[in-house]
Amino acid sequence: MINTGKWTPYILALLRIMAALLFLEHATMKFLQFPGPIQGVPYPLPALLLVAGAIEVITSALMLVGFRTRIAAFIASGEMAAAYFMGHTPYGFWPALNMGEGAILFCFIFLYIAFAGGGAWTLDNARPPATA
Repeated sequence: MINTGKWTPYILALLRIMAALLFLEHATMKFLQFPGPIQGVPYPLPALLLVAGAIEVITSALMLVGFRTRIAAFIASGEMAAAYFMGHTPYGFWPALNMGEGAILFCFIFLYIAFAGGGAWTLDNARPPATA
């Protein structure tokens, strides 16, 4: 039988990195309209979307390199919970119908990372432990 436990930190790191890159794409769509503009969003962006974009840039960059990963993931998880309830539930209860699956998945992936840590390949792991 294959010992999959030894791969867990590396797979967790891949999950963290890919989720951070996908999250960063949401920020680039807001600020740079790359790879395209967000459908139905007016430009210049409303203040709420500017704040959301700033949170997305900062938290995704921190998670990407694995610095203060748990804090960044927790904040990103909260933003995605707010995005779901504010931006998707007005269009219905069911996520498949209100287009909220992505927000829910981001929310729970980031919540998991907030509690599990960033896995391997983080700057958090490279720092010396704090002394009391």
